[in-house]
Amino acid sequence: MDPPLCGSTAMSHNEFKKIREPIEPQEVSPMKQEMTVLGIDLAKHVFHAVGMDNTGKIVFRKRLSRHDLMPFIAKLPMVLIGLEACGGAHYWARRFRASGHEVKLMAPQFVKPYVKSNKNDSRDAEAIAEAVTRPTMRFVPAKDVDQQDIQALHRVRERLISERTALVNEVHGLMHEYGIVMPKGVSKFRQAVVGKLESEKDKLTPLSQEMFWKLVEEFAALEEQLAYYQKKLEALATTHPECQRLMTIPGIGP
Repeated sequence: MDPPLCGSTAMSHNEFKKIREPIEPQEVSPMKQEMTVLGIDLAKHVFHAVGMDNTGKIVFRKRLSRHDLMPFIAKLPMVLIGLEACGGAHYWARRFRASGHEVKLMAPQFVKPYVKSNKNDSRDAEAIAEAVTRPTMRFVPAKDVDQQDIQALHRVRERLISERTALVNEVHGLMHEYGIVMPKGVSKFRQAVVGKLESEKDKLTPLSQEMFWKLVEEFAALEEQLAYYQKKLEALATTHPECQRLMTIPGIGP
């Protein structure tokens, strides 16, 4: 049996850990390799890229900051770039296409089966690179700026509608505690709330009256914001070709 190690011959825990740690693959220049596919795991600040050749062999791995991403992409020969359709994906797809690359977006649930071993950013990029080459993969169309403008308007409008509904429900519940019953629905609330507060003010304290009038002011402000976004959407609908076609459908258009 070998004698126990001690003194200068003993291996420290840190030295043993270094031996056991896997060695990261060295970065290979994509210019010198026949890289045809690049998978990029998108993020806000740090991006991971994995490149493959036409046989599916990994020939490139790189970690890139947001500042370095576009200069790196601009130097590449034309490749197929795969992205998950997540936040910022449509923006980056437009940027990469402007540099001459083919870009395809995929829903995250379709990429997940290609993730090997424990999930991390580098393996996600590898899975994206593999998934984008599958002949049966379904892709997400990349939105242009005009489409994203319309989508953003709809999202803001939907949030404001949710806030208005929540506010109306809150006022209903609070007034009920003071014995004041309001008719259901936003339209009826809009018509009746001021009259109810004035006609049944004897049921309220000075503090509760002040509170309810503040809530009415908040409701009016939400209505004003909704009217602004509705006007913007209606103006876009009159000029957008797809919206004009939809408006001709019975039950949808005027």
